[in-house]
Amino acid sequence: MTLIAILLGTLVAGIGSVWLAAALSFGALARYTQHMLSLAAGALMATAFMHLLPEAFESQAGAHDLFLALLLGLVFFFLLDKAELWHHGHEHHHSHAHGAVHTHEHAPPQPGSWAVLTGDSVHCFGDGILIASAFMADMRLGAIASLAVLAHEVPHHMGDLMVLRTGANNKRMALVKVSLAGAVTAIGGMAGYWLVDLLHDYLPYFLVVASSSFVYVALADLIPQLQKRLTLSETIAQVSWLAVGIGMVTLLSGLAHGGH
Repeated sequence: MTLIAILLGTLVAGIGSVWLAAALSFGALARYTQHMLSLAAGALMATAFMHLLPEAFESQAGAHDLFLALLLGLVFFFLLDKAELWHHGHEHHHSHAHGAVHTHEHAPPQPGSWAVLTGDSVHCFGDGILIASAFMADMRLGAIASLAVLAHEVPHHMGDLMVLRTGANNKRMALVKVSLAGAVTAIGGMAGYWLVDLLHDYLPYFLVVASSSFVYVALADLIPQLQKRLTLSETIAQVSWLAVGIGMVTLLSGLAHGGH
């Protein structure tokens, strides 16, 4: 039963986010990518701080060890980011955030798109493991984590679709490629199920690592926006979308608790 839930959660987060991204980026909403990033950052941080971490700290594991795991997780994802394997899609977010899709002189030609897809696949595999560990702890937690990953992946996939389209200029091909990368989330979910089952005593640590990934990605999305000089209305919009993301997770978990 848990495995079926993991597969469903990872497919919704992995492939659902790609299709949603395609609907948004090939439609009129492409210019709202920045707002989506803020919303996703709020959802990721709320999931990490209000769900995954409390669940981990309610276990028998010592707080000192769990905080150490959180710190090491953040450093690990930072290093993965440096290797450009984890937090993909940043260099092209800002160019089309203002609807200026044509400012893609630096978008890689076709061969470069494989780098995007490789980064995507590694990222999706990791997401799958993180979603699996949340489901293994609690079904409700898994559902919330899947939705947080979905929210975060949409703006990133929008960036990927833009880059692949500049290379091949073929919407359908770009969609197929990014969908295949998204499908890797399910493979990660299965690997995560097996891994967490094998190392069940370490589940709190898996949850803390999942949290560190969520927190790292949320901050990496927010910091570039903080460094830009925004007008008052843009700042209000940014904070509002962040609040919407946090509110969304709080509401969902309230509904989930109510259902129990």
